[in-house]
Amino acid sequence: MKVPKILVVGSLAMDMVYSTSKVPGEGETVKNGLSFVLAPGGKGANQAVQSAKLGVNVTMVGKVGNDMFGDQLVKTIQDAGIDSDGILRDETCPSAVSCIILEVIPGKKNQNRILVVPGANMSLTVEDIYFLKEKISNFDLVILQLEIPLEVNRKIIEFAYAKGIPVMLNSAPYESLDDDILSKLTYISPNEYEAYGLTGVKFISEDGSVDTEKLMLAAQILLNKGVKNVIITLGSNGAAFMNKDTFIVRPCVDTVEVIDPTAAGDSFTGAFCSAVCMGMDAEEALDFASYTAALTVSRMGAITSLPTMEEVKGLIMKDNYSRI
Repeated sequence: MKVPKILVVGSLAMDMVYSTSKVPGEGETVKNGLSFVLAPGGKGANQAVQSAKLGVNVTMVGKVGNDMFGDQLVKTIQDAGIDSDGILRDETCPSAVSCIILEVIPGKKNQNRILVVPGANMSLTVEDIYFLKEKISNFDLVILQLEIPLEVNRKIIEFAYAKGIPVMLNSAPYESLDDDILSKLTYISPNEYEAYGLTGVKFISEDGSVDTEKLMLAAQILLNKGVKNVIITLGSNGAAFMNKDTFIVRPCVDTVEVIDPTAAGDSFTGAFCSAVCMGMDAEEALDFASYTAALTVSRMGAITSLPTMEEVKGLIMKDNYSRI
């Protein structure tokens, strides 16, 4: 079987992960820290490494600083077997960093808060990626996020659209998107908060349940703007998929304990894209991505938590799931 080729254009960042039993309030200092981990991440890097760990041939394009963190980030990408020739160095801007505070309370699911200092990610320019104008036709799918300049994403989308190459935009963190961008997307994958920002439709009820009719309305708004397929991740409520022919909601895989949800969305996105490139249908791809993300949240860190194909298959078999 032909190995799929995915291009990821996006962010790389060094994650500083703090776990604590109490998050400090304004002006407050607490001594409740439990652990500290320094780990490579960034949404683009996470999605690239997840796809590579699932057996996809991945190329990554992005920018890091000419510093120690940049060295570590590039090495992490290379160690995953990803083509890193398109990762550039900025001589004046430092590599991006993320501060992740993980709140650990016994008896509750761990919650995280993330502050990103974008650094060199936001110094990536249209000129930097112009070499992809023709090369983009060599790929089966392109993955983008919103941690690099929007004009860079717009140009990549234009290049891919002109060549008929599918594009997945993981619309995180939230940013307003115009109809020109949306109309050229094959896939978009907001979470519940980003979907609300993009559509103005709130579909999570006060009790945490999903209002299915409003969920469909939110997805339909994006379809009406020209997106071909809408995936909305719903946290513990699972994930939804909708296009002009199909509406599917699949439950969350909850067979593992949640330790660190940091890279869950990136793991899901990388796995979903890998699955569709391997020929899975929408429902199979949703379930495959959910199993992959379930393993990710059962471990600490971002890239360090991402599972291999063998591990995902093992969890699927353990759960007696038969569709994939």
